[in-house]
Amino acid sequence: MSTPNTTRAVAALRPGTVDDPDSFVEVDLDLPAPGPHDLLVEVRAVSVNPADHKVRSSFDGDAPKVLGYDAAGVVVAAGERVGAFAVGDEVYYAGSIARPGTNARLHLVDERIVGHKPATLDFAEAAALPLTAITAWETLFDRMRLTADSTGTLLVVAGAGGVGSMVIQLARALTGVTVVATASRPESRRWALDLGAHSVVDHRELRSAVSGVDWVFSPFSAGNVETFAQIMGVGGQVVAIDEPEGLDTLPLKAKSQTWTWELMFTRPLHDPESTAQRELLDEVARLVDAGTLRTTLTQRLGPISPDTLRAAHRAVEGSGMVGKVVVEGW
Repeated sequence: MSTPNTTRAVAALRPGTVDDPDSFVEVDLDLPAPGPHDLLVEVRAVSVNPADHKVRSSFDGDAPKVLGYDAAGVVVAAGERVGAFAVGDEVYYAGSIARPGTNARLHLVDERIVGHKPATLDFAEAAALPLTAITAWETLFDRMRLTADSTGTLLVVAGAGGVGSMVIQLARALTGVTVVATASRPESRRWALDLGAHSVVDHRELRSAVSGVDWVFSPFSAGNVETFAQIMGVGGQVVAIDEPEGLDTLPLKAKSQTWTWELMFTRPLHDPESTAQRELLDEVARLVDAGTLRTTLTQRLGPISPDTLRAAHRAVEGSGMVGKVVVEGW
């Protein structure tokens, strides 16, 4: 069977707000032939992350801009040097910001950042996981360098968020640290505790609620550096995934604390030969199928269309999101 040379997609025609009519439009796009390491994936489900609306509202360069990073689907073609997958394999992945997004019927992705989909999850349940699982894994094991023997206290800010949900689960499953999550609403607190947090505190009461913290995972850093410095012990470490303007980390100096960044797109952009993300996604799938980890899907929409993607973006941009929203089917 010949490889298709076009695909239907949902794209932004220009940077804009979630309600801008040009932010979500159906388009037909040219589809290049798969490169040597590429998989052509028939996309069955996508999830929406904060990165999606950040790019949608401010992207530079050519339009239409196809958004979407998380995806789960089926391999329909493979490049000549692909060795880990075959046509018909079910996969899940988070893609790269250097390529068109996953909000398309057919999507090209480098096999080295793709995992085999957990067999016990459907496509929507699997699509909730890749970006947050990669971010959480790299935070804990590449940036914080935690191991199965690690002890101490880890503070997970926004424990009910997409990445926080995976940080809690992975830390409980694969390390010996005590996990403290922040959450303020009853449903958020229940979610974090159900995922395995040892305790939950209100983010507005951190200075009085915790002390002697060894590691902080921070998706919300603006205005919090002094608080983190106070509640961490000597040599404590913050790993942040946001990018607040004008961030001043000097308050960390007195206790020789460190600030580290995590960006899950670093490997696809700057170390394209690495298979580390494929390996960790395969390990996450094994842990899911063993019942050790669970999907963080909490809201399921469909089909993949301008209206449903707009609704998903609106949910993620709100302040009340617990877990992940996924859009499935065409």
